[in-house]
This record gives sequence, C-alpha cells and structure tokens, in this order.
Amino acid sequence: MEKWVCTYCGYIYDPEVGDPENEIAAGTSFEKLPKDWRCPDCGAEKDDFEKYAA
Repeated sequence: MEKWVCTYCGYIYDPEVGDPENEIAAGTSFEKLPKDWRCPDCGAEKDDFEKYAA
C-alpha cells in the first residue's frame, strides 16, 4: 500500500500504521479512509494529500 503526504504540513499517512488517534485501523488504505477524514496534524482535507514518493 502506498503512503500519502499532506501538502500543507508534510504529515505522511502510512496505511501499515493507520491513524490510531482517529480510530483508523492499521492496514486501511488511503482510498478507504472516510471522505471526511482530515490530516491529524493540521486538519487539511483528504484532497490535500498526494502520493508519497520516497
């Protein structure tokens, strides 16, 4: 699964970790996140993320 990065603050969503603070289980792909999910660091919308190129 691909990682995604917030274009505002640089937070990286890693599907292997999920987002435990917001009850998103490990193994949840970015595409399966709820439409109203927001960056846990800055509150940016899901549309403000880009695929992370390591």
